[in-house]
Amino acid sequence: QVQLVESGGGLVQAGGSLRLSCAASGIISAINTMGWYRQAPGNQREWVATINRYDMTTYADNVKGRFTISRDNAKNTVYLQMNSLKPEDTAVYYCNANLIPAMTPYAMIIWGKGTLVTVSS
Repeated sequence: QVQLVESGGGLVQAGGSLRLSCAASGIISAINTMGWYRQAPGNQREWVATINRYDMTTYADNVKGRFTISRDNAKNTVYLQMNSLKPEDTAVYYCNANLIPAMTPYAMIIWGKGTLVTVSS
């Protein structure tokens, strides 16, 4: 019942910007952390950024200073603002959440289906 849906992917030129959104739907008691991962063709899925319940953020080294993760608790939504995009940022970007569904004391980890970001040179 609980789902994550990403949006905002598309085609952008190198040096441009893009903002991704990920909305959690369903009956949710709390969201502990939300994050972004990405996977380029032929590559392993890699971690990009995470934000916890206290709005503390962490970033992969190759996106520090260019990407910003944020969340809107009222909307159960996480965002990824991507600036100064490079061709090597091209990938499918996946949303991830550690959350507690309603009517249960147990946290679970869920994934979205991804949104494609293509950065042209």
